[in-house]
Amino acid sequence: MATLEKHLQALLKKFCRTISTVDSHPSDVRPLQVLEDTLSYLLNLLDSSEHPFEVLHDFIFDRTRSIRQDLGMQNIVNDRVIYMYEEMVKFHITSHHKLSRCSSNSDISPLHHLNMEQLSKCLLSIYELYNANRESGPCNVNEAYFRSFYLLLQLGSNSHSTGESLSLWLRRLPTPIIKSKEMSFARRILRLLLSLGRFFRIGNYKQFLSFTAAEASFLQYCLLEPSIYEVRILAVSCINNGGYKLFPYPLQDLSKLLLMQESDVESFCYSCGLEISTDEAGNKFLPTKQTSFSRPKVRFPYYSLLGCERLTQDAQN
Repeated sequence: MATLEKHLQALLKKFCRTISTVDSHPSDVRPLQVLEDTLSYLLNLLDSSEHPFEVLHDFIFDRTRSIRQDLGMQNIVNDRVIYMYEEMVKFHITSHHKLSRCSSNSDISPLHHLNMEQLSKCLLSIYELYNANRESGPCNVNEAYFRSFYLLLQLGSNSHSTGESLSLWLRRLPTPIIKSKEMSFARRILRLLLSLGRFFRIGNYKQFLSFTAAEASFLQYCLLEPSIYEVRILAVSCINNGGYKLFPYPLQDLSKLLLMQESDVESFCYSCGLEISTDEAGNKFLPTKQTSFSRPKVRFPYYSLLGCERLTQDAQN
């Protein structure tokens, strides 16, 4: 039993910040097959209901960093390594989605920050692998999809950039990648959000939300949740400021505009400091011109997006 525990500790070794190729012994670096098996084991833990997700995330987060460390020391470039990085990118993106829904932790912002930091590092590594792999063959079948994540991470005030301009980054990509369905989606999302920043029109909000619901993959949707949240805040602000005081805005119409359940719209309006009125028939309305509007003090929870029920199936695949 002691031998087995020692073996498991070696397989699932913790991340060590100070280790380097000079300090390490060849026997300390796990070979590719072992790293593949270890990653598979770790990701299977996500199906466990024995522990809260944030506990599982903390463990897998550390061990996948250790896997990347061992991969980096061996400087291997092949499809197997690329696949491993793709799986780790998926882990961080789905974690971004799941951490926002954790109810057992009152403040998961630090976990979010660290998770997004490692996602950015994973993406930088996988892009280097894609570039190296392309020198000896065609583009990887998933490259366009994973490149689209970088564009979606540039949205909003908390963007995660490599330091170079987005236009320069795009110019470095091969034409087939730029013209791919996945990159076309991400580029259109960027354009829609830019238009929202310039023109506060209800149609622009509806177009962004409807397009996201209809076209986003599950992973793209996970990255877009903060932007969806911000767009909804802006839409409610515009309706509150631009509406007629004598004609309150029907919550049913606001639900269709924001692609939210009516009960979620009511909760969302309350979080924005707004009051909701009810008529004699039980219909609910948002009285406009309320001076109490404010940005929600708590960033979470994110509310679901109506029309993208297919994403639940995507998440299971």
